[in-house]
Amino acid sequence: LFEKFMCYCKTAGGDLEAAMTEAKNKLGSLEAAIKSAKERKTQTEADLKEHMTSRAEAKEAMATATALREKEAAAFAAEKEEADTNLAALRKAITAIENGMAGGFVQTTAATGLRKFIMFKAELPDETREEVLSFLSGKVSEDYAPQSGQITGILKQMEEEMAKGLEEATTAETDAIKNYEALMTAKKKEVETLTAQIEEEQTRIGDLGVEIASMENDLEDTE
Repeated sequence: LFEKFMCYCKTAGGDLEAAMTEAKNKLGSLEAAIKSAKERKTQTEADLKEHMTSRAEAKEAMATATALREKEAAAFAAEKEEADTNLAALRKAITAIENGMAGGFVQTTAATGLRKFIMFKAELPDETREEVLSFLSGKVSEDYAPQSGQITGILKQMEEEMAKGLEEATTAETDAIKNYEALMTAKKKEVETLTAQIEEEQTRIGDLGVEIASMENDLEDTE
């Protein structure tokens, strides 16, 4: 009976020692796993913060670019409308003068608008400005051929320069639209990519949180 008891003690003692060794190893593994998971969670949280900041900056850049584009488009539309109106008036004036019908033109709305443009916005020497305004106001006889020819030359030069300016403005507007669209395409793709990363990181952080809590409970039970 004594021998059986001693055998039991040895067996039980061996099992207890093995269980303690296993628990010790498990504790070490759990502690290492918890540390690793916490480090990954911290890094993922840092990545999430960075990506959320980058997405906010990308959206802000899109909003700023859109506001600027709308402002530029409105300015171009106003410039084009004014240029089209003045070009039409200049062409009517040139045709009227060349056909000896300047007197009829100066009574029109187009002539009124053209006079305002020449008075306030046209880049002309003061003397030339006065001559053109005087002619368009009907103060100079249209039969005075030398004067008519001189005025026609000035108006044609103005038309040419204005048409060139409008063409350049239209080209600049077209380029601005292309650049804006390219920027928006790139930023939208950037936002989509960042959103996907953010959603993945949020999920990963949640999963790691659950995993850490589970391992910490297991560690507490093992201790």
